[in-house]
Amino acid sequence: MLKRSEREALIQLLQIKDSDIRILTVEQGRTAVDQGIHSGGAFSAVIPLTALFYGGFMNYRVDDPTADGQDIFVLSKGHAVAAMASIYADLGYFSMEMLKNSRSAESLLNGHPGPILPGVHVSTGPLGQGCCAAQGFAAAGKLNTPFDVYSLLGDGELQEGIVWEAVMYAAHKRLDNLCFIIDKNHGQLDRSDAMILPMDRAEDQFSGFGWKVVSVDGMQYGQLLDALQEFKEAPRTGRPTVIISNTEKGYGAFSQYFTNHKITLSDKLASQEAALQKQRRGWREAQLLELLDRNREDNGLTEFIQDAAKRMNLIIADSVKPAEPEVKLKRAPQRDKRIHIDVQLPVLNPEASYSASEIITSCMKEYARDARIASIDADLATTSGLQSGVGHVDRHRALNVGIAEANMMNIGEAFASLGYQTWVSTFCPFFDIKVLRRIAISQQERLEAIELPDGWLSKGHGLDLTFLATAPNLETRTNGATHMGNDDIMIINEIGSIRIIDVSCPNQLIGILKWVMEGNKGLLYIRIMRAPSAVIYPEVVNFEYGKGYYAVQKSKAQAVIISSGRGVFEAVEASRLLEENDQLEVSVVDMPSLDTDLLLELYDSGMTMLFAEQNNGYLWNEFRKAVFAKPSRTTVCLAVNTSDSTGRPHYIHSATYEQMLDQFGLSPKNLAETLRGSI
Repeated sequence: MLKRSEREALIQLLQIKDSDIRILTVEQGRTAVDQGIHSGGAFSAVIPLTALFYGGFMNYRVDDPTADGQDIFVLSKGHAVAAMASIYADLGYFSMEMLKNSRSAESLLNGHPGPILPGVHVSTGPLGQGCCAAQGFAAAGKLNTPFDVYSLLGDGELQEGIVWEAVMYAAHKRLDNLCFIIDKNHGQLDRSDAMILPMDRAEDQFSGFGWKVVSVDGMQYGQLLDALQEFKEAPRTGRPTVIISNTEKGYGAFSQYFTNHKITLSDKLASQEAALQKQRRGWREAQLLELLDRNREDNGLTEFIQDAAKRMNLIIADSVKPAEPEVKLKRAPQRDKRIHIDVQLPVLNPEASYSASEIITSCMKEYARDARIASIDADLATTSGLQSGVGHVDRHRALNVGIAEANMMNIGEAFASLGYQTWVSTFCPFFDIKVLRRIAISQQERLEAIELPDGWLSKGHGLDLTFLATAPNLETRTNGATHMGNDDIMIINEIGSIRIIDVSCPNQLIGILKWVMEGNKGLLYIRIMRAPSAVIYPEVVNFEYGKGYYAVQKSKAQAVIISSGRGVFEAVEASRLLEENDQLEVSVVDMPSLDTDLLLELYDSGMTMLFAEQNNGYLWNEFRKAVFAKPSRTTVCLAVNTSDSTGRPHYIHSATYEQMLDQFGLSPKNLAETLRGSI
């Protein structure tokens, strides 16, 4: 417990730091490529962020944010990235130069944060998802080395239904190491002074779900310090904590223009605002120096102030000056993602039938002996086999969120970002595309951070996250269109960074599991059958991604049937009937993952190709793209779009419209040049 004089000194130091952060944030807006900044939410977030990072509550390592056991912060209201970035630069996660020219094609500092920015664990921006990931981190923080998790949300964000999925589950799991801070600034989107939907009963709502609620004046450091200290030091009782910080949109800015959701900041207004912020800093500095002078005989207080100032990168002498920031972050150590345990995998009877969930349960009972395996189920865990397999070893690593699929996916990302090989599962059509897209962006940014010469991540820090999709193709049968997984494969294929696998044989599934456990496989969408199936391959398949397999291979084949999943069984039977009744030799290719080379080889052979898929034609669509991409002697066809160099979807970072035209070759000049070289 701080003495009264120490508390007064700490608040005054934080107020000085507050001014420095606001000045950095103003300059960040001034130098942004579009001079844009989400000022209203960024400025109201400065006090909670400054109190959290400089108040002495968080245990974090700037040199290695990936090290085990440290506290984690997630900015769920991602549009407040400017305030967070100012603090991260000051702390040494990256250089002050990073704050300049933000939102540009050349910058790592985008309009919303993601793991390409040093020190950031997950991409945020789509509201509600960051706090769900924070809840996932908190669940992981209850395992092995304990740690606390903090997440800053906006009051408008509370209108997202996914938030309440996290609120319910965190209370159910007794995550008392989780602290939400609600920046209740009473403004939203088009209005700086009103909510589209009022959230006046937030205290009662959180309390009703079993959370510990602390409501404070978010325009005063003292009350926030008390609330954070209570969370950190009070006995843990199994209840998550929410601190509701009552403030105003744009609080701490002088100009009312800063109360808007997003502004374009002119040089003149930026200079005016920065000058007033510096003037207020001077007043605050004078107050602290006066306090020091009054207590100059109190060596204990002087030592306390100097230590607190050092933690805040402030130098106290005749004045209070910001210290020259030093970049402390180093490239993270490599992670070994391979599962290094001897496993006794099931040996299948070629004459028997097996359900995919049965196979997964048997395999996971072995693999989950490695503590880096985690699973999260939603909506009918019995169809995946994950919970009964992983839970057989350690029920704390086998979570079930009920029917909250979106929450499940965010929890899965949190575990994966900590280095777990994570599996999440639900029915094929029930994966949330908005969440999946954001996770894929996190993965892309992680891979970019690994590839950058001066990136902060290294090999093994990508997400190993498998989306286990049950009941694909025609497996749902009589349950109706909403549960039928025939379109999911086409939709998921348009998600960047994800790889699709459609499983047929139980021995193929065992081979896929072995392949996944080698680690560094990224985001996988694995479709497994619900009903039992026979064994096609007599031994465990040596699975390779991007390779097709002959389920039936005829030396004098006149045609070939190409399929995946349960469709392979029907194709094999069709081949038998054609040979028995018509003396026609027909091969069958099982393509669990797309093998473009084999498809083109079959195409060039001249034989008839029949694509028999129990979905909307994923392989057929990819085949047509591959054929169309082949050089033609008569017609040159070119395509210029935002796909990557291999034609796969990927995500675009912040930049001006003109920069993006140049980046992707879509400007009139670029288009003309492309055609000029081909005509």
